[in-house]
Amino acid sequence: MSIAGAPIARIVVGVDGSEASVEALRQAQRMAVPLGAKVEAIACWEYPQMYSGYAMMGVEGFEEGARKVLDDAVAQAFGAEPPANVSSTLVRNHPREALIDASRDADMIVVGRRGHGGFGGLLLGSVSSAIVAHAHCPVLVVHTPETETGSSRAS
Repeated sequence: MSIAGAPIARIVVGVDGSEASVEALRQAQRMAVPLGAKVEAIACWEYPQMYSGYAMMGVEGFEEGARKVLDDAVAQAFGAEPPANVSSTLVRNHPREALIDASRDADMIVVGRRGHGGFGGLLLGSVSSAIVAHAHCPVLVVHTPETETGSSRAS
């Protein structure tokens, strides 16, 4: 399989710890295996705008928290030993900017539709909408997997 005649070698997955992002990791891996592609799971973090106030209150650990979210999501998707073609990257930036930037060197971006945006009726969240609109490569948006009753597990 290729995109515009070029083989797919690198699939980037945005990870935020949601069920949809864990499913995005699984779907990316399902596509990557027959293609011989690498999967890069990316989680993002940044200091709040008023970080000095947080620091004064002793609230820290933003980077460590994001690392835990990333590690937990990869473990949830693949178990204790992730596949050899899967790597994890922690990026200090807003998810929209980080994933759009990553799309410059990726053959595909896969994101989950978390659905926690301000407008419940929208089909895509703000990050996935921005990626679809501005990515430099094809984008796959993965929804939260359905339960046995057929309804979405996302609230």
